[in-house]
Amino acid sequence: MNPSKDNVEPQYPPVKKTTKSAFQKSALYFAAGSIILAIASVIYLSIEIDTLGWQNPISASLLASTFFFMFVALVLIVIGTTNIPSFKIGKD
Repeated sequence: MNPSKDNVEPQYPPVKKTTKSAFQKSALYFAAGSIILAIASVIYLSIEIDTLGWQNPISASLLASTFFFMFVALVLIVIGTTNIPSFKIGKD
């Protein structure tokens, strides 16, 4: 067995960096806003949990909104930071 053939790594073309579109930039801003809203709901829950208790529907909705806002932020961060190629027809 020839060890030089087993260690040959495939050659891939370089990945071109594209500029971020306005939608990707706005996705990052909305992600930051979603993180702020998640933090605000956690802070409000921690302030009101003594009076409301864990069995109150308001506590459950605050927990659900925290979960929702954090995962929306995660998805928007992925959308905003990916390298999406241009789909325009014509010159590169």
